[in-house]
Amino acid sequence: MRMPAPIRLRELIRTIRTARTQAEEREMIQKECAAIRSSFREEDNTYRCRNVAKLLYMHMLGYPAHFGQLECLKLIASQKFTDKRIGYLGAMLLLDERQDVHLLMTNCIKNDLNHSTQYVQGLALCTLGCMGSSEMCRDLAGEVEKLLKTSNSYLRKKAALCAVHVIRKVPELMEMFLPATKNLLNEKNHGVLHTSVVLLTEMCERSPDMLAHFRKLVPQLVRILKNLIMSGYSPEHDVSGISDPFLQVRILRLLRILGRNDDDSSEAMNDILAQVATNTETSKNVGNAILYETVLTIMDIKSESGLRVLAINILGRFLLNNDKNIRYVALTSLLKTVQTDHNAVQRHRSTIVDCLKDLDVSIKRRAMELSFALVNGNNIRGMMKELLYFLDSCEPEFKADCASGIFLAAEKYAPSKRWHIDTIMRVLTTAGSYVRDDAVPNLIQLITNSVEMHAYTVQRLYKAILGDYSQQPLVQVAAWCIGEYGDLLVSGQCEEEEPIQVTEDEVLDILESVLISNMSTSVTRGYALTAIMKLSTRFTCTVNRIKKVVSIYGSSIDVELQQRAVEYNALFKKYDHMRSALLERMPVMEKVTTNGPTEIVQTNGETDPTPLETKPPPSGPQPTSQANDLLDLLGGNDITPVIPTAPTSKPASAGGELLDLLGDINLTGAPAAAPAPASVPQISQPPFLLDGLSSQPLFNDIATGIPSITAYSKNGLKIEFTFERSNTNPSVTVITIQASNSTELDMTDFVFQAAVPKTFQLQLLSPSSSIVPAFNTGTITQVIKVLNPQKQQLRMRIKLTYNHKGSAMQDLAEVNNFPPQSWQ
Repeated sequence: MRMPAPIRLRELIRTIRTARTQAEEREMIQKECAAIRSSFREEDNTYRCRNVAKLLYMHMLGYPAHFGQLECLKLIASQKFTDKRIGYLGAMLLLDERQDVHLLMTNCIKNDLNHSTQYVQGLALCTLGCMGSSEMCRDLAGEVEKLLKTSNSYLRKKAALCAVHVIRKVPELMEMFLPATKNLLNEKNHGVLHTSVVLLTEMCERSPDMLAHFRKLVPQLVRILKNLIMSGYSPEHDVSGISDPFLQVRILRLLRILGRNDDDSSEAMNDILAQVATNTETSKNVGNAILYETVLTIMDIKSESGLRVLAINILGRFLLNNDKNIRYVALTSLLKTVQTDHNAVQRHRSTIVDCLKDLDVSIKRRAMELSFALVNGNNIRGMMKELLYFLDSCEPEFKADCASGIFLAAEKYAPSKRWHIDTIMRVLTTAGSYVRDDAVPNLIQLITNSVEMHAYTVQRLYKAILGDYSQQPLVQVAAWCIGEYGDLLVSGQCEEEEPIQVTEDEVLDILESVLISNMSTSVTRGYALTAIMKLSTRFTCTVNRIKKVVSIYGSSIDVELQQRAVEYNALFKKYDHMRSALLERMPVMEKVTTNGPTEIVQTNGETDPTPLETKPPPSGPQPTSQANDLLDLLGGNDITPVIPTAPTSKPASAGGELLDLLGDINLTGAPAAAPAPASVPQISQPPFLLDGLSSQPLFNDIATGIPSITAYSKNGLKIEFTFERSNTNPSVTVITIQASNSTELDMTDFVFQAAVPKTFQLQLLSPSSSIVPAFNTGTITQVIKVLNPQKQQLRMRIKLTYNHKGSAMQDLAEVNNFPPQSWQ
C-alpha cells in the first residue's frame, strides 16, 4: 500500500507556527519526523527532496536531524538540480569533518566540479569551501585550481573562496594556487576582486614568503582603491553614496599586511591612505567603517608623521559621534596608539575626559584607562582633578582600578610631597574600601620620608577620621601616623595650615574608639593598639591610661590583639628600660629601584635620563623578610625556611611569609607590630649559597652560553627563563625570569612564586615591579638563585597570581624543560 504524499514545507511551517506551547510544537515535530523516517525506509525517491527540506527546517529549530545525512548524499548523487541543491545544503548543515560519512561525497563533488552547468559547479564549490576536510581538500585542490583560472566570473569568485578554505586546511597546498593569482586583480567584476583580495590576504598571513612575493602588487591595489574612490555613481555597488565599501575595507586590510615593517610598500600607499582619510563621507556608518580601517592601516605601517596625526584626529572626531560603538572603537584605538603618538593623542585630552561622564560603562572604562595613559608631569594637576571627580561619582566596579591608577600616577608625577599626600588621602577618604592592599604601607612610607610634612599630615589624618571609621585603610594610616607623630599633633606645630588644639586624652579617645568600633577589622585594631603603645613614649600625662588599655586586651578573644597586648605588657613590666628605644620614631625608609648606572625613566610623552648611584650589596645583616618564599611542593608537605641573605635576629612574628602553593596558607606577620624583647633563635646563613656575594657585585663571574627557555605562555602572559652561572660557586645557578604581557590591558599585582624538590635550595629576590605592561611594552624581571650540590636535573613548580580585566587570576605550572647546561 503506497503512503499518502507528505505535506509540503510551507504547510509544515504554517502548522508549527500554530503551536501554542513548546510541548505542542514538540509533538508536531515528532509526528512529522516519524513520517519522514517511514518514507526514508521505503526508499521513496519522489518525495525525498521535500522530506530533507523539512528535516533541515527542523534542524534549524534545534531538533535532531542526523538520520537524514545519508539521504543528503543520495540527493547529491541525483541528476536533478533541485535535488542537488537541497542535498548540498543538507550536507553543509548536517555534516562536518568529524563524521566519516562526509568522505563518501568526495567523488560526487569531484564530478560536479567538472559538470557542464555552472550552477552545479557552484554548489560543489560552496560545499567544499564550507565543510571540506583536509583529506577532501587534498583530493580536490586540483579541480579548484582549474576553476580559479576559468574565464567565468561566477565560478572564479566561488573558486577563490574555496581556495581560502583549502589553504586553511592544508597550508602546504598554497603554492599550487600561486600561478592562478597573477591575473585575479585584473578582473573587472567586483565579486571576483573581493574574493581575490580575501585569498591574497589569507596567503600573506600564513606565509612570509608569500608576503614578500605579493608586495609587488601594492601599486596595483593602490590603483584599484583609487578607482573606487574617484569613480562616479554605480547603482550595483553603491552603499549610502560610497562605491563598494566592502571591497575598499578588504583592500585596506591587505595593504596593512603588505606595508607592515616595509618602508617601500608603506611609501607607495601613503598618498592613497591620505586621500581615503580626507575624501570619505562621515555622515553614514559606511564611511566611518572605511575611515576606521584606514586609521588601523596608517597606524600599522611605517607611515609619515603627518599621516599618523591625521589618523588620530579622525579618532578624535569619532569621540564626538553619537553612536556608542564608534566612540568605544575610537577609545580602544587611541589606547593602542598613545605610547607611540602621545603628543597627538594629548590634543584630544578634553574630549577623552568628557567620555568619563558617559552613561555606557564600557566607554567609561576605556576612557578611564586612556586618561591614565595621558597623565604626565605637565598635566598631572588637571588630570588628577578630573579623575578624583570621576572616583567620587563612578560605580563601585570602577573604584579599585581608578584608585590604583591614581596612586601610580601620583607616585610617578607628583609635583610636591604635600600634593602627593593630599591626593592619596583624598582617594582613601573617597574609596578607601576599594584600594589595593599595598596602598597603606606605600602611603606610610611616603609620609615617613616627608619629614617636613609630618605635623601637617598627622593633623589632616586626625581630622579625617573624627567620627568616621568606614574607610578602613584611611583609619589604619591615621592610627599609624598618630602613634608615630602624636607628640606633633598635641604640640600644634603645624605650619602649613592653622593648627588645632588637641589634648593627649582626646587623641587616646579616638584610638580607643577605633579599637571598640564595629567597623574596625582585626588589622585596624592591631594598628590602633600599636599606636597607643607608641604614645606611651611620646605622651607624658597618660602613661597609666595606656597601661590599662594594653592590659585589658591581654585577654582579648582576637589572638592577634592578645599577642600584641601580652608583648606590650612585658615591655611595661620586665623591659621598661628598653621601651623608649624600641618604640622610637621610625627612620626614613629607602625605596631604590635601579636598572644600572643610568636609568631611563620613560614618562607619558617625556623621556628623562636620570643618573642613579650604584651601591654595592650591603655586607651587614639583612632581615629575613628580604628573602622571599622557599617552598617545597615536590618533596612533601614540609615547608623549608627561606635561605636568608645574612644572619638576623628579627622576631618570627614580624618576619616574611611562608606560602603553601597548593593550600594558600598565609602566615604573614601583623603590620607595624613592635618587636618583643624575648630571645628568638637566629637562622644561620648557609655558607655555600651566597658565599662571597656580600663583598662582590651580584653577577661578577658569569658563565654564558646556556640557552633560555619559555617556562609559561598562557592567556597573553609569557614567562621566559635565562640562565647564568657564578664561577665563585659552580653549584649555584642564577635564573632571571622575564614576564611579558601581550594583551591590551596591564596585569597588576603580579606575584611569581616557585618551588623545588628538597634536594635543591632556592631563593627568590624582589621583582622589578608588580605590573606587567600591556602590548609587550615592558617586562618584569626577577632573579632566582638555585643551589644544586648534587647536580641533579632541575625541576620547578611555579605559581602565578595577578589581576587582569578586573578579575583575580591564579595558575600553577610545572617546568621540566631546563637545559642540561643549567644544572650539570
